[in-house]
Formats: sequence, structure tokens, C-alpha cells
Amino acid sequence: MNFDTYIDQRAEDIIKTTQEIIRIPSVKGPAQPGKPFGEDTYRALEYMLALGNSMGFRTKNLDGYIGYIEFGEGTEMVGILAHLDVVPPGGNWTYPPFAAEIHDGKIYGRGAIDDKGPAVAALYAMKALKDSGVPLNKRIRLILGLDEESGWECIQRYKETEEAPSLGFTPDADYPVIHAEKGIVHYKIFKQVEGNLPVRLIQLKGGDRPNIVPDYCEAVIEATPDIRDQVHDYLKKATDAPDLQVELCREENTLTLKAHGKSAHGSTPEKGINAISKIISLLHSCMKNFNISHPFIDFYMDCIGTETDGKSIGCLLEDSVSGKLTLNVGIASMDTSHAEIVIDIRYPVTFKEEDIYERIYPVVQRHGACIEKINEQSPLYVPKDHPLVQKLMKVYEDVTGEHREPLSIGGGTYARAFDNTVAFGATFPGEPELAHQTDEYILIDSLIRNAKIFARAIHALA
Repeated sequence: MNFDTYIDQRAEDIIKTTQEIIRIPSVKGPAQPGKPFGEDTYRALEYMLALGNSMGFRTKNLDGYIGYIEFGEGTEMVGILAHLDVVPPGGNWTYPPFAAEIHDGKIYGRGAIDDKGPAVAALYAMKALKDSGVPLNKRIRLILGLDEESGWECIQRYKETEEAPSLGFTPDADYPVIHAEKGIVHYKIFKQVEGNLPVRLIQLKGGDRPNIVPDYCEAVIEATPDIRDQVHDYLKKATDAPDLQVELCREENTLTLKAHGKSAHGSTPEKGINAISKIISLLHSCMKNFNISHPFIDFYMDCIGTETDGKSIGCLLEDSVSGKLTLNVGIASMDTSHAEIVIDIRYPVTFKEEDIYERIYPVVQRHGACIEKINEQSPLYVPKDHPLVQKLMKVYEDVTGEHREPLSIGGGTYARAFDNTVAFGATFPGEPELAHQTDEYILIDSLIRNAKIFARAIHALA
């Protein structure tokens, strides 16, 4: 049977399934009995497992943490690793983030490309192989995680009782093949602060996750009566600049600043506009104008500011395999007595997390602040001449007619969870990077093309 023809005949089903899974707002929520990541992530898993059952596959739900859909026989297993959880949508969408509307040949919605559309494409690719009757010497297992965007507890649970794939891929990045992924570490930097300043920071909040460039941040300040009007006038003049995108609201004794930025994936912070950095920069300039020193805001501007390369905090690093280190301030929280930020660092594959910490720690310490590691994922590096990389490269070239080099990325995928696993797809060269961004979508043509490529890839590996 021709896989392409089979998938073309089921294109409407693939589109409909993608829309239905996007409509489940599977952002991680409060744990419930049997639903460790909340109700909506569980619903997304149950939806996919029920669909897999209806297609004649074997399925398993591992205590609401993760599940899989499988067919075939053999001692070895090809794993396809995808995730059904999504990051929070943020604001300013053109179309509702969980409506899965179709416009101009695109399905819009949070998770469309990261990673629900590719997960659906992989499921229908499996169905194409199963119905074709083509002989395979390995089992095929689609593993569906629910905590990829946070702490990877789903993968930890899987490893407790289930076998690791013999080899596999995750459709959660770019084509042609990802052979290197930077290391990832999240640090919390915090400090107790003095509240009795002429301009007091009552509250500042921005960001939802370390791995998203925050597109909104809000701060409430209070000035002493003798300079209250002058502070207002200074900020009014600054926020009147049309390109700044910061609103100023005055109430009885407080001023509220609302900063708007542009979201992006935490691995490419240079593609976003960080609303936290924007508002702290404005507060810093205002305080300096009135000869006021806020120790944490000063630290932020001295050591981070608007940088995304880690230079001023001491970790400007680069290697020839994976490129430059990146730094994103994903979360900030401050009040009259405490200030903290959470940063997301993607470091080159030839370095270790200890190399990063040893560079940052003395800088943070000199400013009287503390640093704490929240979590870390070691880098992934698979040589370009590895048989798995070469097989997947050949599949991509056979389908597209394009010869390209394997890539390295700052993003972190499930590929680093198992040996002999790499990221393969689902974004084609020339397509925009939309993961974690406003107005995320997947092109319908690309969705169907992914299913065709995945079918050939599974066949080649099995």
C-alpha cells in the first residue's frame, strides 16, 4: 500500500482530530486523584488513547502521568515521543487559542505545532503502516507525555515501569534532523530588599513559565508625597512614547505600570520582547532620576538588562557544535521585602551545568543575592554520522528532494530522555518558529506532509 495515498484519503480525519485535541486546553493544572497534572491534561490523554483504541491499537494509561499507543510484535521497539501538554496561551491572539479555527490553510491554536498536530500526524502514520500490512521487525509505540513543558515527571513515571525504546524520534522540533540539543538549567535568583524607599515597589509580577519570553508584566509603585507628582510626570512622559507599549494608571497613592512585550520560546529569547526587562528598565531609570537605589533592580540592570546572551552575568559561552548560550528571564515576582526572578539558560553541548553555575554564582553573590537551581537537563549530542541520524536524513531527502545538514537547537525535547533518540520534524525549513508564541498554528499542508514523512520514517526504522 502507498502510505501517501492512504494518508491523503484520511486528510479530513487528520484535520478534524487535530482540531479536537487543540480544543482541550491542556495547560498543567492542580493535581487531582489519578490526574497529577490536572483535569485538562488528563482529558487530552484520554482522548488520544480512546482514538488509538478505536483504530485497533493497544493502549495504556500510566496513572494519568503518561500513556502510549502501540502495535506490532518483536523484542525491539521504535518509540515516537510526543507531548499533549501546552504552555499557557498568553494574550493578544488574533483567533481564540483553544478554538482551533482554520484560516488561510492554517489551524490556529496553542499546541498546534507544539506538539499536538505532530502527535496526531504520528498516530495516523502508524495507522497507515498497520493497515498496509507491511512486515515490520519491531513494535511501534507512540508515547504521549503530559508534563513536557514543566518538570518531565511524566517521563520519570514512564521509566519506573516501562521499557525504553530501542531507538526512536520525537516530532517536536525542526527538519531535517536535530543531532544536538543545548543543556537547559533553570535558576531562581532572589534577595531580601529594603522597603522604606522614597519610591517603593509594592508589587511586580510577570511571566508564567521560565521557558517563555513573557509578553506581560505589571508593577505597582508608591512614592512619598514630596515627589509623588514628579514621579508621575516622569513616568507619564516615558510611557507616552508610542513604541514603548507601557500603560500608566494613577490611583490615590499608587501608580500602576502595565508593560506589553512579545512572547517567544525560551530557547530563542532574542526573538521576543521581554515585558519583565522592559518594566524593570523603566523603573530603574525612574529611580535613578530621583537618586534612589533599589538593590535588586540595580542587580537586574547591571547583570541582565535586556541581554539574552548571559554576558553581564558572567556566562557568555559558545561552541562550534551548538552555538551561543542564551538566557531568558521567564518569571519575576517582587514586593516591599522580597524580590526574585527565574531564568532559563540554554548552554552549549560541550559545557556542563557546573560550568554555568561557577560563572554566575560569584556575580550574584557580589550583589548580595542568592541563587538556587530549580531543575536541569543535560545536553544531547548525537554525531551526524550516527546510523539513526543518517536513516532519518535519507527519509527527509527522499520525500522533499532537499539535502540539508543536521541541526543543533536550544530547545529541549524528549529525545534526551532515551538513548538512540533524536528530534525529527515537525517544522519545515522556511516555516516560522511558532512554539510558545502568540497565534501559534500549523499549516494543513504541513500537517499532512508530516504524517507522510513519519510513516516512511517508522517503516525505515522498523
